[in-house]
This record gives sequence, structure tokens and C-alpha cells, in this order.
Amino acid sequence: MSCKHLGMFAKVTPSADGCEECLKTGDEWVHLRICRVCGHVGCCDESKNKHATKHFRATGHPVMEDYYPGEGWGWCYVDEVMIELGDDVTEHPPGSEW
Repeated sequence: MSCKHLGMFAKVTPSADGCEECLKTGDEWVHLRICRVCGHVGCCDESKNKHATKHFRATGHPVMEDYYPGEGWGWCYVDEVMIELGDDVTEHPPGSEW
């Protein structure tokens, strides 16, 4: 199966140095995901708040990237397919915790 939304992968600027919503509420996360449409950083579905998926449901932005150094994969929520990103990954800002 292929992703019909590959053209929506954009170079983005991270919205936060961690899950944007969890940072505001003081919650913890397991892993981070970054929306490759707008740059929203949210927590994964293994985290209790699942903010990355909530962002997809609220905005309809279909493509995200695993926002962890060295991973290099993305996901399309609509087509439910993993995408190998190779070198097309979002860098963490200088001085970030990651």
C-alpha cells in the first residue's frame, strides 16, 4: 500500500521542544511525533494523552514523522502506512533536550 499524501510532507519548524500540550500541563510523554504539514509536536499513542493523533483528528493533517533522533520514519494517518524518510527528517533545534 502506498501513501496518497506524500506531497504534503513539508519542511517544518517544530512548535515546541517536547509535546506542546504536555509541556503546558506538566504531563509526561513516551515518544514525540511532529506534524509534517505544520510542525506541531505531540506525544505518541503510547503516551497517555496521544496528542499527535488528537492533532490529526482536529486538523486533518495526515502525515507525521517520528520526532526522535536517528529514527527516520513517518506515518500517514489516512492511508495507515509507514513511510521511510531517509535523510528527510526534521532536525531538533540547537540546545534542545534531544
